[in-house]
Amino acid sequence: MKPIKKRLLTPGPTMVPERVLEALSRPTLYHRSPEFKEVFLETRQLLKRVLRTEGEVLILTSSGTGAMEAAVSNLFNPGDSAVVIVGGKFGQRWQELCQTYGVNPVVVEVEWGKSVKVEEVKRAIEENPGVKGVLVQICETSTGTVHDVRAIGELLKGYDDVLLIADGITAYGVYDIPTDQWGIDVAITGSQKALMTPPGLAVISLNGKAQERLEKVRDRSYYFNLRKEIKQQRKGQTAYTTATNLVVALNEALKMIDEEGLENVAKRHQILAEATREGVKALGLELLSENPANGVTAVKVPAGMDGQEIVRVAREEFGITIAGGQEHLKGKIFRLSHMGYVDMFDVLTGLEVTEFALKKLGYTSFDFGSSVRAAMELFSKKG
Repeated sequence: MKPIKKRLLTPGPTMVPERVLEALSRPTLYHRSPEFKEVFLETRQLLKRVLRTEGEVLILTSSGTGAMEAAVSNLFNPGDSAVVIVGGKFGQRWQELCQTYGVNPVVVEVEWGKSVKVEEVKRAIEENPGVKGVLVQICETSTGTVHDVRAIGELLKGYDDVLLIADGITAYGVYDIPTDQWGIDVAITGSQKALMTPPGLAVISLNGKAQERLEKVRDRSYYFNLRKEIKQQRKGQTAYTTATNLVVALNEALKMIDEEGLENVAKRHQILAEATREGVKALGLELLSENPANGVTAVKVPAGMDGQEIVRVAREEFGITIAGGQEHLKGKIFRLSHMGYVDMFDVLTGLEVTEFALKKLGYTSFDFGSSVRAAMELFSKKG
């Protein structure tokens, strides 16, 4: 029986709440109007609460990669060096951005699915005097793995001129992250993940240390010029035309997070993640990550099976869009998202469809319903 609904269980874009869709459909505001200024300033304050920072929070019209590029182009001069943690596709992106802007990437290679050790970061800094930053993912989305950014932040408190720049695109809104307390100088996220808004907005926060660095680096970006944006956004404006409807929608999504409470949001994501992991294990499958994230679960496919086929069958025959692997993991894993506008029934549906797809493709080493049963037992225990 063909499904009549489509569901999105990818690690971005994620499903959008009805309240946010309604806000998105409101008449477009002029980006220089008093009405938009009010919404924009309120949205920046709501973002500060989600990021738990007193730093400068800027909204950019771009994907999260735009904020990553802005961090590199605005905070490093050509010839500077930065330690780059590469443990997945998005760690590679940091490396590529550094190379694009003439920044020397001191690469710390991490096996995909494993977390970087803080001792490796320390060694890279000490062996490369003059390093100006450490670039890392809080959650490496391509492998569903969390890095211990808190420990890295503690380490960097002993280095006055080294910035901690953290891609939290699939971490903020999943975890309750005290950005300032952890020593994250620059935090990055995007609208289309746990912030429950369609793609198109990036967020970057800069603390005092990062703003001091900003003043020492010569301008190398026109559109992603953070000095211009700070000046304008403090007044409730942006340097250039912004996606006003998306800002209004993000404002509504942030209010939903605020109403639920950040601590409750984090607890919900933890339970959803644990239930997904228990369900997957009940099918006799292995997780890729040794330190799995609460926003997305990466699962190794059975021997001899193409993970891309699992993704195809789930989408074409059951109306559920999940994600496959990237780079050398393509065909070897599939990824189930449980971030943002997700509840227990979305997780159960994702597991059910995983079972259908596996059976259809010839994997029969489980009883129908075993993943759902395991997840339901977890939900029953955790409440």
